[in-house]
Amino acid sequence: MNNTTSARQRNFRQVDVFTATPYFGNPVAVVLDGDGLDADTMQRFAQWTNLSETTFLLPPTQTGADYRVRIFTPGGELPFAGHPTLGSCHAWLEAGGQPAQGDFVTQECAIGLVRIRRNGSKLAFAAPPLKRSNPSPAVLAQVAGALGLKAKQVVASQVLDNGPVWFGLLVDSAQTVLSLDPDHAQLKALGYKAGVANVGVAAADDSQPGVVVRAFAAPIGVNEDPVTGSFNASLAQWLMGEGLAPERYLASQGERLGRAGRVHVERDAQGQVWVGGESVSCIGGQVRL
Repeated sequence: MNNTTSARQRNFRQVDVFTATPYFGNPVAVVLDGDGLDADTMQRFAQWTNLSETTFLLPPTQTGADYRVRIFTPGGELPFAGHPTLGSCHAWLEAGGQPAQGDFVTQECAIGLVRIRRNGSKLAFAAPPLKRSNPSPAVLAQVAGALGLKAKQVVASQVLDNGPVWFGLLVDSAQTVLSLDPDHAQLKALGYKAGVANVGVAAADDSQPGVVVRAFAAPIGVNEDPVTGSFNASLAQWLMGEGLAPERYLASQGERLGRAGRVHVERDAQGQVWVGGESVSCIGGQVRL
């Protein structure tokens, strides 16, 4: 682990993601120069920031990538995560990063290359390939019980894997989503991150939220994530694939935490799902690492 005698000042941003209004989205800490840091040092800093994710930008190792990112939660490293992808890209561009492909940025992370497109002030990432499966009835009953859900409230469920693995549940109403008070210790013991959603009536132009989402991640040290890109991506691929959600919608997340996250989701003509929104830098400066 790097010690204080070998540490140096490194440029830093704290970016609020899935919001245009500071302090209403999901913050991510971004160390713009992670070169030379080992995993233990990165992990310790992520624990210290106590945010759901902290990222470190590095020179790319794969052809075609504009930069490489490592993503840490307080509990460990992730192969991919959505809001850190958008926040890291926002910080990289704000710091003067120049993508090789104009309006598309290519990020390298542990799952491979992820494309990010720019549309005005919005950034959107291409949802990675999804693997999904039906949960066993026994596991479904355990997870639903830990969430405080009754069987009749669960409309559909899937285990969703796009790097991070989420136990996804579609429920009967937005009120069911917003009223949940999970047993986080039980979810941690089960080892499942759980995302819960309801699909209501979405505006055709995605100007008003039509999907309500919450995400609980006690196994990685985050009881409730304010706004979750990876789960919204896998949720959209699942629901659109089953005809349970429209091809374009706006999701809201974070209300129970006093946030107002807005996640824009759409599937293009080629079948690619894009997940994005606004980002805003709230803190800039240097960190000693």
